Amino acid sequence: MSDRDTTPKHTNALIREKSPYLLQHAHNPVNWLPWGEEAIAKAKAEDKPIFLSSGYSTCHWCHVMERESFENDEVADYLNEHFISIKVDREERPDVDLTYMTYVQAASGGGGWPMSVFMTPELKPFFGGTYFPPENTQGRIGFKNLLKELHKAWTEDREKVLAGAERSVSKLQEYLDGENNATEVKSEAVMLKAYDDLASNYDYHEAGFSGAPKFPRSTSINLLLRIHQSWAKDEARKSEADWAAEMSVKTLRAMANGGIWDHVGGGMHRYSVDAYWHIPHYEKMLYDQGQLLWAYAEGYLITESPFLADTAREIVTYVARDLRHPQGGFFSAEDADSYAQEGDDHKKEGAFYVWTAAEIDERLGKEEGGIFRYSFGARRDGNARPESDPHGELAGVNTLFRAYSVKKTAEFFKKTPEEVLDIQRRGLKTLFEARSKRLRPHLDDKVITAWNGLMISGLARAGAALGEPSFLKLAAEAAQFLHDELCATPGKGLHRSWREGGRGPKGFATDYACLVHGLLDLYQAGFDIQWLKWAAALQEEMDGLFLDPDKGGYYSVHTDMAHAVLRIKEDYDGAEPSPNSLAALNLARLAAMLHQERYAEQARKITSLFGHTLESSPSAVPVLVMGADFLARGQQQIVLAGDKTTPEFQALTAVVQRRLLPHAVILHADGGEAQAWLGEQNEAFTAMHPVNGQATAYVCQNYACQAPVTTADALAKLLA
Repeated sequence: MSDRDTTPKHTNALIREKSPYLLQHAHNPVNWLPWGEEAIAKAKAEDKPIFLSSGYSTCHWCHVMERESFENDEVADYLNEHFISIKVDREERPDVDLTYMTYVQAASGGGGWPMSVFMTPELKPFFGGTYFPPENTQGRIGFKNLLKELHKAWTEDREKVLAGAERSVSKLQEYLDGENNATEVKSEAVMLKAYDDLASNYDYHEAGFSGAPKFPRSTSINLLLRIHQSWAKDEARKSEADWAAEMSVKTLRAMANGGIWDHVGGGMHRYSVDAYWHIPHYEKMLYDQGQLLWAYAEGYLITESPFLADTAREIVTYVARDLRHPQGGFFSAEDADSYAQEGDDHKKEGAFYVWTAAEIDERLGKEEGGIFRYSFGARRDGNARPESDPHGELAGVNTLFRAYSVKKTAEFFKKTPEEVLDIQRRGLKTLFEARSKRLRPHLDDKVITAWNGLMISGLARAGAALGEPSFLKLAAEAAQFLHDELCATPGKGLHRSWREGGRGPKGFATDYACLVHGLLDLYQAGFDIQWLKWAAALQEEMDGLFLDPDKGGYYSVHTDMAHAVLRIKEDYDGAEPSPNSLAALNLARLAAMLHQERYAEQARKITSLFGHTLESSPSAVPVLVMGADFLARGQQQIVLAGDKTTPEFQALTAVVQRRLLPHAVILHADGGEAQAWLGEQNEAFTAMHPVNGQATAYVCQNYACQAPVTTADALAKLLA
């Protein structure tokens, strides 16, 4: 049943859950159970295989499979009789999702959501896939027939099924254990290979690093900007350094001009279904906004482009308006699908975001509407190419993108650029007001620790780069929310998620890594020592729960996790950075900040463990490449001494924060409790004080410092 039905015919066990995704399925006729002891015990007691369905609340094809199969009484009856059906919110339980997605990808060569896996009561998978249509179609087995075939195999050929499941898990674990053998890496060679790979995949015409579909690979952009900074002063590599920056900035501009960007309300959609950035998959994810904020802030630092700065500000405007809990944490996502109007029986992808030409003309007037439509690519017959809209949901409607520049639009309509800009501003404001009256997409209001960590990082970096203290305030409030609400006791015992006053499962390695990352950035942006202290404490907690002390690296789930069929150490930096990649970077930064060699050694063990990946496919692990690069080069400490509220101190801070310094850490000597704590980590820190009572900067290499300076100009020369 859709989430608009008011008289559900059926209610299952998911009604007791907090997850919005599980609650969406609470009135399916399928007797869903949440992942846990009850479901597993039931499968064993009834000697039935488990059907595991994993997805998330803003997943388009999850909604489709629900509508086609899980709301179907015939399918539900068959599932209820012959299987134990378990629903998993992949955002709440990334451990379960990762385990079985690893199996699906190994077995089928692909993955995605909804994920559909069939397993023994001992949780060993014997068949898996993603979306299945209800009936056989175009050579693809339908879900109804699949259920019958698997039930037949379970009842008539049980031994073969069990042996196959056992063999699959054993072989997969053997592969995972043997995949990573310690390999020493040379950072410079890895950087060069990463550059070559990204440059060879770059789309010269449309920007980005693939054809369709095109994803906002924020971390690849961040890596290229670091390559630019590292090579900029090397005459032999000057052209490559310039091209690294150009690829990054052109991609940032192309995304912000394209339909993947929400021109009316701000924020970036999940990805572009075409190669032109025109038509997006319309869901909006918090983790994208946080990482893109980081990328746009750093793009601004090397270009000083107002356009990139404004895009960053609009991301913050969107997130603060639509994804923020009143107490400071950030919600997870907004759906791609929504109802076009009251009374519709099902949702359509993009309905909230698209416009007919007639609607635009009606709202803006015929003359201004025509100019607005020209500049934003809105056509009378709609602007989605057939290949971008295979199901015809976007027929006759328009996704706004910047089809023509202000200058070209002005020339075409014989207007001044200022007049066109005014028309665009008025038009966007009017459409925003009109859109606010539409039925909004579903909001997934879980607060996920890892994604909040990425958002805190983006806010801190953008706040520092753009001189926006309000961004730092938002970041600090989010950090405080996690500290108070997502920990078993304040600051300790991190949990994965929170919703409506209730905490979800214990945190996973990714939650710790992302939050430490965000806290380090927040400390460097505002010099509040509590965030650095908490980051160090969380790193210790993470080590105790996930670290492999022998071979190095971090398991994705707790070392004592029940029901863990596979032991996995992730390295791939996909939509989110892997916990090992971020941990390597975090540890390298902590080592430089706190002068702790053991942190550096742990980071080196990670880069060595995944050395083969770094050497062969560095563009797949851009954050890990950054970690390896920081280990090799990141020995610069910039210490600012004095009262951080004074104009002189703030002038020194601005010099540091308004440039991209990928190999430096920034610390504050406050002359008080914070400096005393830092001095306990490294005695050299205790001697750094203001010179003659003036705010002072110390620029050091491994704490061997140049003569201190007290003016912004002198500091700028040292950092040039």
